[in-house]
Amino acid sequence: MAPISLADIVSSLPSEDSSWGPVTTTDSLVDGVPYAPYSKGDKLGRMADWTTEGKDGRDGRGGRQQYNRNYRDQQVYGAGTSSLFAVQVAEDESSFSIVDNTRTSTKTRGFGRGGSTVFRGRGRGARDQRGGRGTFQRVGGRGGQQGGYYDNRGGRSGRGRRFGWKDYDKPQRNRDSSVNIRPDWQMLEEIDFNRLAKLNLETSAGEDIETYGFLYYYDRAYDKAPVKNTERKLNVVDRAAYNVTTSSDPIIQELADKDEATIFATDNILSMLMCGPRSVYSWDIVITRQGGKIYLDKRDGSSLDMVSVNENAADAPLEASEGNKESINFPGALALEATFINHNFANQTVMESETSRYEMTHENPFYNPSEETEPLASKAYRYRRFDLSLEKDEDPLHLIVRTELDAVVKNNISGEDQFLTVKALNEFDHKAQGSGGALDWRSKLTSQRGAVVATEMKNNSCKLARWTVQSILARADVMKLGFVSRATPKSNDRHVILGVVGYDPRKFAEQMNLNLANGWGIVRTIVDMCRKMSDGKYVLVKDPNKPLLRLYEVPAGTFEEGEDDGEARVEGGEDDE
Repeated sequence: MAPISLADIVSSLPSEDSSWGPVTTTDSLVDGVPYAPYSKGDKLGRMADWTTEGKDGRDGRGGRQQYNRNYRDQQVYGAGTSSLFAVQVAEDESSFSIVDNTRTSTKTRGFGRGGSTVFRGRGRGARDQRGGRGTFQRVGGRGGQQGGYYDNRGGRSGRGRRFGWKDYDKPQRNRDSSVNIRPDWQMLEEIDFNRLAKLNLETSAGEDIETYGFLYYYDRAYDKAPVKNTERKLNVVDRAAYNVTTSSDPIIQELADKDEATIFATDNILSMLMCGPRSVYSWDIVITRQGGKIYLDKRDGSSLDMVSVNENAADAPLEASEGNKESINFPGALALEATFINHNFANQTVMESETSRYEMTHENPFYNPSEETEPLASKAYRYRRFDLSLEKDEDPLHLIVRTELDAVVKNNISGEDQFLTVKALNEFDHKAQGSGGALDWRSKLTSQRGAVVATEMKNNSCKLARWTVQSILARADVMKLGFVSRATPKSNDRHVILGVVGYDPRKFAEQMNLNLANGWGIVRTIVDMCRKMSDGKYVLVKDPNKPLLRLYEVPAGTFEEGEDDGEARVEGGEDDE
C-alpha cells in the first residue's frame, strides 16, 4: 500500500464553511421529546436515582427535615435546566401549612458563653410533652444572664464549653515509674491488662489459721448525721499501727517453716495485684522465690502504703510540671493527706476501753511495750489460707494472707459481734482541677448519697476495689466508709467528718462490678510464672503510662538496707477507661 502524504490528509479535512463536529442546533426536542442540553459545567452523577427524596421532601411542602447534607452543594448532570421538566400545577401547594395552636418554647442551640441548661422531666413543666418524656434543651447565647451548665463529667462549669470539645487534643501525660528501672534488670514477661481481664479462678471462702491483736468497739454515734450547723472535727489520734511486709512478719515465717502453704502475702499487697487492671498510677511488688516458697513483698516507702485520690478520674490531679499551681492538690500531697485521714479516722471512730474490747487468740505480734511510747491502735490480724489448686495439679497450692480488721460492733438484732473494716473517702475541693466532677458533699451527702457514692466509684475505682477485696479477704461483716472533707478548701491540715455509711463488702463488690474470681486468676497466673523460674528476686512493675505489667529479674541484693532504691512516688499511669 502506497504511503499517504501529509498534504493528502490536510486536503481531505472539511473546509471552513462546513465546520467539523455535530451540527449546531437550538432545538431542544428530539422526536418531539424534550431533553436536557449538555453543559461542560455539569458534573456527571447518577443517570436516575429513585431512592432519594427531593429537596422539598416527599410531600412537596418544603419539609426542612429532609434537607440534609446530601443536597448541600450537590450538582448532577442537567441540574441547570431542570425547569424543562417542571410540571405546571393548577395550585401552588407550597403555600399550604398546618396550623399548630399549642404553645411551644423556642428551641435554640446556644453553645456560646452564658448558655444554661434546662432539664424537663416527668414532673411539673413537662405537661406539654407527650408521654412525659424527659428532654434536654439548651437556651441562651452570648451575654446571657444564666449560670453555667453541667459538663460531660458532671461538674458545674461557668464557661461555654462543648461536650468533649478538643478532648482529643489534650497532651499525653508522662508519669514516672514507682521504682527506678535499672540497666542490670532483665525483663522476663510483659502482660497486657486485656489478657488479665479474661482470667478466672473460683476459690473457696478460705479458713482461719491464727488470729492476733484486739479490737475496740465501734462508736455508733458516727452513723448518725451531724446536727445542722455543727461539724464533727477529725482529731489527730496518735496510736501505734504496723504495716509490716510479708517476709518480715514473724508469724508468716513460722507458718512457712511448718510448710502450711506455698505462697505468702499481706492483704495490702494481694489486693493491689487482684485489682491491678483498675489501676492507673504505677506500683511495684517484690517477689522472692526461696526454697520452693513464694513471698509477695513491698519496698519500704512503697506507693502501696499510700491512699491515692481520684486516680481513675477522667481529669486526674495534675503535677506542678503539668500546670497545677496549687501545691496542696498535687497527687503526692493528696495521697499523704488521704493516708493521714484514714489512720486518724479509724482510731477516732472506736470507743477505747480496756474493759470492753474484743481479744483475739494471741497478742499483737509487732508491739513491744518497752520500746513504744504510743498506745496500741485497735487492730486485729487474721492469717487466712486459700486454696488456689487446679484439677491438673499434682500437689495442692495454698496461699496464706495476713488480713486486718479495724473494729467490732454488736449486731442490733442478734447481739453477736460483727467485725468491721473502717476506711475514709476524702474531699479536697469539688471546684478544683482533679475533682472529677464530684458533688459538694456538705449539701448533697444527705439528700443525694447515692450520687456521691457513684461518683466516688468512678473516680476512685481502684482504691474502693482494693478496700472491698481486703474486707472480703478478712471475712469482715461490714465495711464502714467515712466521708471526710477539708474544713476549708485551701487548707489540708484541718478536716471534718460529714458522715459514715456501712456496706456489706460482697454486695458492694457487685455494685462495683468487681469479680473476685478474676482477681484470683491474676494471682494464679503471676504465681505460675514465678514457679517456673529459679530461686531469686523478681519485681512486678505497673507501667506508668500504659495498661500493662512487666516482670523483671533483679539481683539478690536489690532493695536491701543501705541501697538507694529510688524514691517511691504515687504518680503514674494513663487513663484507660
